[in-house]
Amino acid sequence: MPNEYESAFEGDSEVEERRRRRLDLTQKLRPERESRPDGGFFSEARAKHEGRVRRLHYLSLNAYDRHKELVNQYHLYHPGATRALQRDASRDRTDHHVLRDNHRFVWAPEDTTETWERRMAKRYYDKLFREYCICDLAYYKLNRVAMRWRVEKEVVEGKGQFSCGAKRCEARDSLQSWEVNFAYEEHGEKKACLVKLRLCPDCSRKLNYHNKRRKAKPPKKMRRKSEKRARTEGKSESERVPGSGVDGEGSSGAGGSGAGGSGGSGGAAAAPQGEDIWKQPATVEEEKSRTEEFDELLSELFM
Repeated sequence: MPNEYESAFEGDSEVEERRRRRLDLTQKLRPERESRPDGGFFSEARAKHEGRVRRLHYLSLNAYDRHKELVNQYHLYHPGATRALQRDASRDRTDHHVLRDNHRFVWAPEDTTETWERRMAKRYYDKLFREYCICDLAYYKLNRVAMRWRVEKEVVEGKGQFSCGAKRCEARDSLQSWEVNFAYEEHGEKKACLVKLRLCPDCSRKLNYHNKRRKAKPPKKMRRKSEKRARTEGKSESERVPGSGVDGEGSSGAGGSGAGGSGGSGGAAAAPQGEDIWKQPATVEEEKSRTEEFDELLSELFM
């Protein structure tokens, strides 16, 4: 179709050139506009960058810190997922369980200690103070009295010796010592042991509710020393020279007409007079040694 705007005076070459340029302009494609990246592109780029950062961070940690951080993150991002990994602690045993299962109130020489549990219980038993007992009188009316040895803290505080040995009593006055034949059952065996208790009058009444117990006596060695001391003091009192009166005669002694000199009233000799006083032997009172004082103190404490 001929173009309406073509001039009749133009040559063929000019018309052809104009047509060619017009065709080039129509066929020339416009450059496509670049599309904006979507959210997935940014997420992927961010994940790659975070991965590089985390990798460099993990490489800078040692094995323990890396393991700890991974476990913490797993707990944080997956709550409750580690329940299946928890260890079963229902059969765990502590030293308290071992002592409770193997403890004995009294260890006999024939008791064996071939296992480490028994050896541990025996070492604990050796550290206990077995002079006095601590008792529980909650069921005294049923004739059921529980006893145990004292631990170090109770010994330091004087519990069971200077205060009442009952578990829930703190009385310190008028304490009495009792010897109790404690019969008990342990590990299926019936046993008996002689123990000592220091109780106040009220707790002593509870202890003797069914049967009258025997009061504890000091050891024979201490009793012999106290008796010897009493005899020595009595003898010194009998040999002591009484005070002189106006007439120079002394009072009668408890020995009758015994080994004293002839005459006089009783076995005590008359007080020397004048120069005779310097001829008599000096009367020296025996002082108690430190050992005897400690023995006397301990005899009163360990009744």
